[in-house]
Amino acid sequence: MKTLQKTALVAVSLLGPQLCSLVGAVAAETPLPEAIAAPGLTIVLTARAEGQQIYECKAGSDGKLAWAFREPQATLTADGKVVGRHYAGPTWELADGSAVVGKAIGNAPGATTNDIAWLKLEAVSHKGSGTLADITMVQRINTVGGKLDDSCDRPGGTRGMPYTADYIFLRK
Repeated sequence: MKTLQKTALVAVSLLGPQLCSLVGAVAAETPLPEAIAAPGLTIVLTARAEGQQIYECKAGSDGKLAWAFREPQATLTADGKVVGRHYAGPTWELADGSAVVGKAIGNAPGATTNDIAWLKLEAVSHKGSGTLADITMVQRINTVGGKLDDSCDRPGGTRGMPYTADYIFLRK
């Protein structure tokens, strides 16, 4: 039994890198959910966001207090360098001075109940003449965290929930 376990461990350790590469290749080919797919568009930039989803304590239509999403606050990175920021609008602004504002037109659930949804956002306005000048669509995928389902008891109070996500900027 011990020899079999050692042999299995040696096989796993030898195949580990190849297995990880294979799993990564399969994951990269996994299609996005139909609700957020954007066939026929060209990827201009993929940026990693790290920051917070900000919520505000407000009275709902039933008069009960609940957390309502207010805005994102995140840093955007690409190739290990800070390239911009993500904030209310929702707006993505790059260091080159270009910015795009989007409007959600599709969504799919995050991987866990703690993850904010994956989104497809249509560009509704632009600023500047840099990288984001001709973006027509933005996808938010690979979300981790960001959801807030707790109760609140002080109107106007705010709370940030840490999150990460990948934003894919596309054009026609």
